[in-house]
Amino acid sequence: MKAFLRIIPIVHALMASLFALSALSLIFIAVKIGVSTFSGDMGRSAAQNIVEAMGVLASAVVALQIAQTIAEEEVVRDAHVSGPTRVRRYLSRFMVVVIVALAVEGLVATFRAADNNSGQLFHAAAMILAVGALLAGWGFFIRMNCYAEELEPEAMEEAKREDVKLGQGGKRAS
Repeated sequence: MKAFLRIIPIVHALMASLFALSALSLIFIAVKIGVSTFSGDMGRSAAQNIVEAMGVLASAVVALQIAQTIAEEEVVRDAHVSGPTRVRRYLSRFMVVVIVALAVEGLVATFRAADNNSGQLFHAAAMILAVGALLAGWGFFIRMNCYAEELEPEAMEEAKREDVKLGQGGKRAS
């Protein structure tokens, strides 16, 4: 069992590397979309292509953020997501990028539906409503988590000490 537990950080490092590689690939694709758009006609379809490139870049941000979170939390810190402070911080890092990426995708879907198929506007609106529901649920989770954190103030202090060790100071207080 101990050998298995020693392998887990290596697997996490590999996963973080693959997410980072995926992010770089998505960035390359977004650049390719942007370059091909600027070399053509700058009409309404160009705006749609740029918004689509933004959606791809948002996905790249998600992949890169996941890579960073996995690397910091699972490899560098070797943290165990068990206390309320750790859970809130861990989930918040993911939720920020997921919500932003989904909001951009909702925008892309709206542009596509407005140009090509107005029947798809319902789906775009549903996606944007889902983003709002995620945001509200996340806010509720954070509010309830604050009460739990008050019961374990030492967990917050430990997390702050780890941030200082990583050179982040107060940058990530989410």
